[in-house]
Amino acid sequence: MTTPDTDNGLWVRRFHPAPGGARRLVCLPHAGGSASFYFPVSRALSPAVEVLSIQYPGRQDRRHEKCIGDIHDLAREVFTVLRPWRDEPLAIFGHSMGASLGFELARLIEQDGGSVAHLFASGRRAPSKSRHETVHLLDDEGLLADVRKLSGTNSAVLGDPEMLRAALPAIRNDYRAAERYTYRPGPPLSCPITVLTGADDPKTTVEEARAWSDHTTAAFDLKVYPGGHFFLAEHQPAILRAISTALSAAPAV
Repeated sequence: MTTPDTDNGLWVRRFHPAPGGARRLVCLPHAGGSASFYFPVSRALSPAVEVLSIQYPGRQDRRHEKCIGDIHDLAREVFTVLRPWRDEPLAIFGHSMGASLGFELARLIEQDGGSVAHLFASGRRAPSKSRHETVHLLDDEGLLADVRKLSGTNSAVLGDPEMLRAALPAIRNDYRAAERYTYRPGPPLSCPITVLTGADDPKTTVEEARAWSDHTTAAFDLKVYPGGHFFLAEHQPAILRAISTALSAAPAV
């Protein structure tokens, strides 16, 4: 395994750089989320797995950059940024909006002749299952009410007016991108897909999650956990075990 000369620090956050031989897992945040959301995942999986957590434009230290409002466009940007890391198959984990982004990223990698070790899609219905959603059109209070309902943004941010003003543009942008995402029919992926979902997630039914099986010719696994949209916060040890087990079973590089 080689390590790129640069980690493209604007986009890729390596909280725990790993020695040679570690698997690489690209982690994609949810709507309004940031790379730091995956710091605990990186710490827990290190050193066997090196997490490459993606920081989207328009938030935290990138707050002065323009947000990217289309999932397909964002996938192309991330695909380009990750090119130096693709000397071996990457695994991908995405939650909510990040799951849709992960699917499109995996498609781009395979279309480019590369391979994906595993796709973990969390808290998101299958790409081919659409809903008419307009939360991004609500006023600020309406939008924040949905965020609070889903418990997707740190409560410290929601309680701090200054931090909230800084975060709102990214939250609205990401909601818009997720709700306007349109699946473009094409060949299924050739990588294994593990789907993780909350039994009571208002954004995704179990059947909508199960439909991810239509998007791969490889192995498929569905794991349902008690809880809502952010079930993964309550079941982190079990989810980390699922990731570790799946990556350990992947062919050696």
